[in-house]
Amino acid sequence: MYIRRLKIVVTSLVIAGFTLMVVPVVAHHSSAPFYDPDKRVEIEGTVTRFVFRNPHAFLFLDVVDANGVTSEWQIELGAPVSIRRTGWTPDSLPIGMVVKASGRPSRAEGSQGLCCVRMTKADGSPVLEGGRVEERRQPPR
Repeated sequence: MYIRRLKIVVTSLVIAGFTLMVVPVVAHHSSAPFYDPDKRVEIEGTVTRFVFRNPHAFLFLDVVDANGVTSEWQIELGAPVSIRRTGWTPDSLPIGMVVKASGRPSRAEGSQGLCCVRMTKADGSPVLEGGRVEERRQPPR
């Protein structure tokens, strides 16, 4: 009788644990409905705001086009908890900093937004020194 109850409790805990791990993954949305995966846009602009809060961090840039007209672009970044793990902080992109970004453009008509970006300083150097995720490699045998 005791062993049967123990098996039921252990099985229930395993199922509950698995459910708690899988539900957040399923709940996250794709960026494809909002950003065009078939296009890539490159911009260079001056940071005006860096909003570092859930569910996603956002960067706002003033970008000057070929005609000299300035417009605001919005860049959707990852969740703060994720980008913090790679070295980002709310102070990583100070107001006035010039950055280059390339990414998927927003599908919303009349909007100027990017997602899934690659970003560097204006001179092409990384925004964060040592802040990128290194690829794991097998040690030599």
